Amino acid sequence: MDIERRELAARFVELHREGCFLLPNAWDAGSARILESAGFPAVATTSAGVAFSLGRPDHDYGGARVDRGTMVGRIAEIAAEARIPVSADLEDGFGEAPETVAETIALTVGAGAAGGNIEDFTGDRSRPLYDPELSADRIRAARQVADAAGEPFVLVGRTDVLLTGGPLAEAVRRANAYLAAGADCAFVPGAADAATIGTLVKEIDGPLNVVMGLTGSALSLADLRELGVRRVTVGGSIARAMYARLLGAARELAERGTFSYADDQISGSDLNDLFRRR
Repeated sequence: MDIERRELAARFVELHREGCFLLPNAWDAGSARILESAGFPAVATTSAGVAFSLGRPDHDYGGARVDRGTMVGRIAEIAAEARIPVSADLEDGFGEAPETVAETIALTVGAGAAGGNIEDFTGDRSRPLYDPELSADRIRAARQVADAAGEPFVLVGRTDVLLTGGPLAEAVRRANAYLAAGADCAFVPGAADAATIGTLVKEIDGPLNVVMGLTGSALSLADLRELGVRRVTVGGSIARAMYARLLGAARELAERGTFSYADDQISGSDLNDLFRRR
């Protein structure tokens, strides 16, 4: 990791010390640059958005997931173009064994990322989540290799208990276990109402990341800050919104032969100006 990238990673660590910040999710270098231009202090990747951009399904039950080499390659492309810290969505670490997760973290640090999340979702309907003890071991292995690299790195322990229909108490237990194993931040997707998020903030022994945009939650960033949330991501929601516009344009062209989809497009010159390095 070069000096500039190390400084960005150190800045990313500091963002997690206090307050609340919004970490939007990009899926390629262009989307990352646009988010950067809006003034965000850092950007995360979205594995869903990356998969969709490749015409592939997101990591889910029975899906043909994007392989680790392709995902890390995309993370490296984003990190090379962004002048803000990049945190990587690493799904389940691309394998069950703690050793595999450790290899994934090593590759991610090498790709220039300032952080990354490891989740406990398996993609197997017969056991949707890795066992708690194994899940903690996977986080512990990730922490060890991140520390051994000698670079600042924010490790996020994600539990998908709520997304798989489990109880809130189990989400809290797992989140705290991952923090105890070395995660810097806990991530509990599926929490979208004030009562649930407030309980998580109170009972989790460390910074909490929540994701907005998965549901029609009316909570604002100010509301989440007031609740005590440290970090807010938006997952694949921006990518899905973009693909909704693409699908609408495609249907208009195919079904009506009209071109009103282009009425509010951004101009080529504006994009050139945005992407041109000064």
